[in-house]
Amino acid sequence: MTLDNTKILSELLMAWEETYKKGQLTLWIFLALQEDKKYVDEIKTFVETKSNGVITCEEQSLYRALRKYEHINVLTYELRKGNKGPERKYYYLTDLGQELFSRFTKRNITLFYSEEIKNLLNLKK
Repeated sequence: MTLDNTKILSELLMAWEETYKKGQLTLWIFLALQEDKKYVDEIKTFVETKSNGVITCEEQSLYRALRKYEHINVLTYELRKGNKGPERKYYYLTDLGQELFSRFTKRNITLFYSEEIKNLLNLKK
């Protein structure tokens, strides 16, 4: 591969990943809340750690997303005493949110476990 092609490939990959990451925030937030109730810093850490640093998010983006999901009743929160400061919001999925997550993963994630798709993903390793 030439130096020009390597550069083009790198730029294309970065552009594709940027688009991909923006669309994945909801999935990663919902994944984070599968384990347990979490406050914003814990959600952020979960997303960045579990995605091996591929997905990063600003707290502002998380707060905006969480407010949106709360507004449509797919998540809510409970207040708990903070370590040193004010109470913290610990977010969790509502029953509606759990059902939404379940249906989304069945329709969009589990298809990657089919033998045909696994074979296509492994074709040119």
